[in-house]
Amino acid sequence: MGLVQASTVRRKPSERLPTTSLVEDSDICGRNDDKDEIINKLLLDDASDNKIGVIAIVGMGGMGKTTLAQLVYNDNRVQKHFDLVAWVCVSEEFDVFKVMKTILEAITSSTSDIQGPNRLQLQVNERLMGKKFLLVLDDVWNRNYTDWEILSNSFKSGAQGSRIIVTTRDLGVASVMRAFATHHLKELQEEDCQKLFARHAFHDANSMNSGFKELGRQIVEKCKRLPLAIKLIGALLRDKVDVSEWDMVLNSEIWSLSNEILPALRLSYKHLPSYIKRCFAYCSIFPKDYAFKKDQVVLLWMAEGFLHETENRTMEQIGDDYFVTLVSRSLFQKSSEDEFSFVMHDLINDLAKFVSGDFTFRLEVDSRSHRNLNKTRHVSYARQSYENFEKFEALQEATQLRTFLALQWYKLCYYTSKKLLRDLLPMLSCLRVLSLSDYWYKLELPESIGKMTQLRYLNIHHTKIIRLPDSVCKLYNLQTLKLSRCLYLEQLPRDMQKLVNLRHLDLTETDCIMKMPIHMGKLKCLQTLTKFVVSKRTGCSIRELGELANLRGALSILYLENVESFKDAEGACLRNKMDLKELALNWNKGSNTEISESQRDVLNGLQPHINLKSLTINDYMGGSFPNWVGDHSFPYVTSIHLENCKYCCSLPALGSYPLYKTSLLSVLMEL
Repeated sequence: MGLVQASTVRRKPSERLPTTSLVEDSDICGRNDDKDEIINKLLLDDASDNKIGVIAIVGMGGMGKTTLAQLVYNDNRVQKHFDLVAWVCVSEEFDVFKVMKTILEAITSSTSDIQGPNRLQLQVNERLMGKKFLLVLDDVWNRNYTDWEILSNSFKSGAQGSRIIVTTRDLGVASVMRAFATHHLKELQEEDCQKLFARHAFHDANSMNSGFKELGRQIVEKCKRLPLAIKLIGALLRDKVDVSEWDMVLNSEIWSLSNEILPALRLSYKHLPSYIKRCFAYCSIFPKDYAFKKDQVVLLWMAEGFLHETENRTMEQIGDDYFVTLVSRSLFQKSSEDEFSFVMHDLINDLAKFVSGDFTFRLEVDSRSHRNLNKTRHVSYARQSYENFEKFEALQEATQLRTFLALQWYKLCYYTSKKLLRDLLPMLSCLRVLSLSDYWYKLELPESIGKMTQLRYLNIHHTKIIRLPDSVCKLYNLQTLKLSRCLYLEQLPRDMQKLVNLRHLDLTETDCIMKMPIHMGKLKCLQTLTKFVVSKRTGCSIRELGELANLRGALSILYLENVESFKDAEGACLRNKMDLKELALNWNKGSNTEISESQRDVLNGLQPHINLKSLTINDYMGGSFPNWVGDHSFPYVTSIHLENCKYCCSLPALGSYPLYKTSLLSVLMEL
């Protein structure tokens, strides 16, 4: 019929709109009076009858409560007035223990492994004792009086004049917390709305003709003076250069649709390319306030079949483009807690949930009433310290599940029911994504996992698993296998070479593996291989790396004393791997290898591509370094780590690296 696969159709490139800052004074309009009012209340010496005064900022979603709190929090007057300041985002799924743990980590700027609520409360109390502190609790939903009473007991040791700022949509939260001041955040004034819109919609507002300005004024009116809506619509229109395109947005029928989702946000979704819409909708599987990483999301999209390889672009590269588009449209935002993570605003999360309908389901968050689980395709849940099978019983109806995703919110160890693995998972034969990471107690995958032939993504990161069942090698469609931090995993299945579609094998910090399965070179699609163990007689020789032409990212090669000659080392073809950015070359520290010229030949044969950025050499037994170590032909190297190279009498010419002259080169030597 002449049909062409959709991913190969030539499309008009999607617009790349600039990303706006989460907190930038110059980008914020009309909140100076609100800011000054709250700061004046913060700096008062007394707070009615309360020793620890609570100020609540109340308003509907998208009004700018968080932005206002951040403006106050970062003001120099506030920073100087308090001995200690801390910011905590409170999850919609409120748990006193988790909130206290997050507060402790915020005020100490370090992670905590404290498990008991009593110890946590004592620690928070001790850290705040005698200090005048400011604590911001952002996006609070819980209005249970008992929960807040338990939490507030942790703060009573603070000095007079300490303050807590709470942002919430619910006035009842302010009442329960006995706030001495409640600031109701109103819509922006019309003039401020126009200024905010102009900053996001126009490259140069002064040069725009009256036609654009009039249409912009009318569009702003439809945003109902909500800052988030104005920002998103402004970003959407920024690169639309025809008045007709603006007029089309103004007269779109979507403005008149009645729904709890903000119409302006639905309009932003409507203007996404069709092939990105489903990627965005899939992200409704993440709960509110959940921080996710780009690589994590792209691999999930790939497993679900949302990405299709082209002649010149891999699925990962296409997924990266899709992700950047969602960031540029302000549908994803950089997390304020972690520069490498992203979040969705609550309203954006609502939007994703709305467009995904019944296809996604979040255990313990979404209501099960009147829900047809036969339609459900994607399930996620926040792990608890101890879980029984009852929470998963409803999923026995969802036999067509494609995603079973356990999400980690806190750095704890988790324990799950064996019945989940033994009884439920075998029923989910359509799964494409299975994530059981951070289950620490006796995780054992059943042999029946080999029947999940559609599985493309398997994540058992940071588990106490000892062995993988041999049936894993029947998962011919598997693309991603995450085994990082599996500290007790001693070997990989023998027939790994059968996983011909495997693209990412993560073995980071999985240190007990002593050899690789044979014929690893048959995994032609492999892009990520964080660790490769060289064998001398049984297992994998280093020449197998030469068959893996698509390796990228970071690679650590171990037991290089088992490589006998320059020719064998050269067979790894590291010089041809242009996407390999980090390389670690490791000899066994306890080996009896004698100092010899052959060791220098081996290292010489392992010369990487000139695109390398970071090089680590550990326990090298040669008497000198080959010429390529330190050669000026490596223009991008910024990090060199040489450790325990005890037979070397001289250093390589590190000053030859071009970036050394700009003081970007980091060198760590323990010779």
